[in-house]
Amino acid sequence: MNAVLHVVFGPSGAGKSTYARALARSEPAVHFAIDDWMARLFAPDMPEPLEFDWVMQRIDRCEAQIWSTAAAVMAAGTSVVLDLGLMRRADRARVAEIAQACDLPTRFHYLTAPEEVRRARVAERNTVRGEGFALAVTPEMFDFVEGVFEAPDADELARCVVCESA
Repeated sequence: MNAVLHVVFGPSGAGKSTYARALARSEPAVHFAIDDWMARLFAPDMPEPLEFDWVMQRIDRCEAQIWSTAAAVMAAGTSVVLDLGLMRRADRARVAEIAQACDLPTRFHYLTAPEEVRRARVAERNTVRGEGFALAVTPEMFDFVEGVFEAPDADELARCVVCESA
């Protein structure tokens, strides 16, 4: 069996983490979630108010380590599920370029849902703090991420598994 790099992306509250964990169990594959890494490594030290540059520097560090580890996992013949956020088209294109340069079979999975559904999921996750909880997403953080997220265009969608939940 050939290892596959599964890349999960979508807006906040779309169900990415839940989907990625289920996909990793069904493949089987090793799941890497940026939220888990950020929460464990950096949440206790997060400045108030939150500083964009501070967060982005740490995301870059986590992604570099995730890539290094994921490459080793795939070299051992095991599939990987990446849940890195990938809010912008350029971020997803960068991942596709890295995968292509490394000759990694890749499948992108796009998850989406209406904004009101996603906003309600995030609020519930903040309260329940169940399996998918890594860190609280305030309404301000949700709004910020909404402004950053770039939905895939038709060409990008043609290369994705699309999952829409209501």
